Amino acid sequence: MKKIAISIGDLNGIGIQLALENHNIIKKIVEPIYCIDKTMLQQASKLLNITIPNDFKIVNKISKPFTIQAGEVTKESGVYSFASFLKAVEMAKMQDVDGVMTLPINKKAWELTGVKYKGHTDALRDFFFANAIMMLGVPNMFVALYTEHIPLKEVASKIDEKNLTRFLIDFYNSIKPDSTIAVLGLNPHAGDNGVLGDEEKIITNAIDRASKIIREKEVIDSNHLLFSNPLVPDIAFTPNMRKNYKYFIAMYHDQGLIPLKALYFDEGINISLNLPIIRTSVDHGTAFDIAYQKKKLNNLSYINAINYFITT
Repeated sequence: MKKIAISIGDLNGIGIQLALENHNIIKKIVEPIYCIDKTMLQQASKLLNITIPNDFKIVNKISKPFTIQAGEVTKESGVYSFASFLKAVEMAKMQDVDGVMTLPINKKAWELTGVKYKGHTDALRDFFFANAIMMLGVPNMFVALYTEHIPLKEVASKIDEKNLTRFLIDFYNSIKPDSTIAVLGLNPHAGDNGVLGDEEKIITNAIDRASKIIREKEVIDSNHLLFSNPLVPDIAFTPNMRKNYKYFIAMYHDQGLIPLKALYFDEGINISLNLPIIRTSVDHGTAFDIAYQKKKLNNLSYINAINYFITT
């Protein structure tokens, strides 16, 4: 059974409730080690009125204890959630665990602490000096993001042939798909042959270059198409298109995540690819609006994120 470090996320949110409520389920899938200390665990348990399981394994020291403020963005919770994440990554680097699963953090809370990263994936790039790729989805449909948390007005300038070529190669090598990877265009109608924008020419060139490089290094059936030509974004996720593709590459955040969450909001997970460790996460936020209200939480994303470890 694989041993997994679970970064506890923002303790003002729902992460700790998910961990406590679902421990008896996930311990049958992996051996979890929760990156939270006794003081904070007992405080959260009391607020939630959930008994701490006897076999709930934790670590000794994370960060300075603080008073949980349900549903609030605080510097203290940001410090603790980042420290919990660092501990989980350290355990993976030392090979004390087989992977890292992260519960949701609050980006503003991290910002208040002075943390420069906008999220886990940004941080993992620095920690491992690697071009980590963010992929989200469910077993029958995954979406990888070429650009992530940047303003929409900056996306077009980031469509660079060299960088996109590298991204396509890294993504292919990370998943080794047995089917064609769908690549979305940037513009409406995929540019309509330059009428609505010419970024698709760059995307096409990157696809051609990446395909050539991959084929030179691997023995691949010449009839197998590695990547699609740039797809018209507004039909890429229609039912008929999804019959043909399992993996999609979106040029920007909302292009890929709006359809994914419309289809699989409760089930999706977040996976970091192109790293020396396996990292998964729930594909939802801290849900401050329902934190510590003792409501039963939807656990599909959490369980799916844990299950991913037994498929890799």
